[in-house]
Amino acid sequence: MLEFLTQPFPAAWRIPLRGWTNDAIAALVERHGATFDRLTEAVLHLLVRVERLLVALPWWLVILLVAALVFHASGRSWTTAATLASLLFLIGTFGLWASAMTTLAIMLVATAFTIVLGIPIGIAMARSDRLKRLMRPLLDGMQTMPSFVYLVPVVMFFGLGNVAAIIATFVYAVPPIIRLTDLGLRLVDAEVIEAAAAFGASERQTLAWVRLPLALPTIMAGVNQTIMMALAMVVLASMIGARGLGQEVLRGLQRGNVGLGLEAGLAIVFLAIVMDRITAGYSRRWDPTAKDR
Repeated sequence: MLEFLTQPFPAAWRIPLRGWTNDAIAALVERHGATFDRLTEAVLHLLVRVERLLVALPWWLVILLVAALVFHASGRSWTTAATLASLLFLIGTFGLWASAMTTLAIMLVATAFTIVLGIPIGIAMARSDRLKRLMRPLLDGMQTMPSFVYLVPVVMFFGLGNVAAIIATFVYAVPPIIRLTDLGLRLVDAEVIEAAAAFGASERQTLAWVRLPLALPTIMAGVNQTIMMALAMVVLASMIGARGLGQEVLRGLQRGNVGLGLEAGLAIVFLAIVMDRITAGYSRRWDPTAKDR
């Protein structure tokens, strides 16, 4: 008995999950490699256009546009707009303006994908309890699984570079907007929905003109969380060839250049603060219960 207890785990009991996974990915790449290539080209084409636009714009114009957006989102607060504009100006003083625009382009494209795909899934979940039960374990797994795990299959399907970073960011950041879209729609007062139906509104009209507007603050909270999670992937995505501020952080780590890592890290924080204030500001502006606060 003692000898059995001291023996290593029996090799015959080992489940070959590693081999099954590798075979499945290899089969997918072999059968649908052309599809992945076309998707990669489409995403890269969009990303290059956005990045070229941001880089081509004069730095002062970008800062003015962001300041105007913050001013409008914050309820015409000059102080908030000037403060956040100064954060963007500091990024330029670090010599990281081009890298920041690349990071911003990656984040905007990834966030656009999460919004375009995440909100319809959240709407479908709000309309179907069965779909919600099916989606819940998948979303739980996407949120609890270490983000490093996403990088391996993404690289297999989409190769190294910014496109793989966008796909990995999408997988990592899409659960909050799906969950909060579902939650926001479910929290709409049933009496309001009944009143819309009593006035002859169809289910589609009720969704477009009643449920979605009332759920918009909660949906915007999901957009806010999605953007923050997308920025959190910046450094990890640099490990699979993504350019931008994450690459600068990684370069500082590899070279032992603490100053470079600090500057790039602060630039990421500044971008996060700016995007957080914009989305949080619009969330408050569109919240009917916040107007009297």
